Amino acid sequence: MTARSAGGPDTGPTPRGLRLVIHIDGAARGNPGPAGIGVMLEAGDGLLHHAFCQYIGTATNNVAEYEALLFALREAGKLHPAVIKIRSDSELLVRQVQGRYRVKSPRLAALYAQALTLIHQLSAAGCQLSVEHIGRELNRQADALANRALDEALSEAPREEGQS
Repeated sequence: MTARSAGGPDTGPTPRGLRLVIHIDGAARGNPGPAGIGVMLEAGDGLLHHAFCQYIGTATNNVAEYEALLFALREAGKLHPAVIKIRSDSELLVRQVQGRYRVKSPRLAALYAQALTLIHQLSAAGCQLSVEHIGRELNRQADALANRALDEALSEAPREEGQS
């Protein structure tokens, strides 16, 4: 599988088995700043629903988006799905994974390479995978998870003297 085929339309017969729809989002307060990820994984039949949120420390928003993608690919791989549809409101991430945009940032290039490795592993196991760009309004739950991770981490951060 090439990076471009990761985002292309499904081709050939659809395999039988678990079908996952995964919404991902990364959030950073500052660029860079404290960052979190949100991943919502659902089976197409509605019987499986997992929501994940995780604080990832200081990162840019684009790094957080890639960290969400990597987390989603690792979690999905544990379930041995036949089909994965990943949906993100990050046009940059989606277009880069599809091979439509170049990856210029060295930091993003490392994360991109990790994502392609995971995509190739899933493909080699017979999984059809696509990455789709969606509007922010369709990605609210993943966004809320990413921000929840940030809120929880920042509420636990020690306050400096003089702050209330």
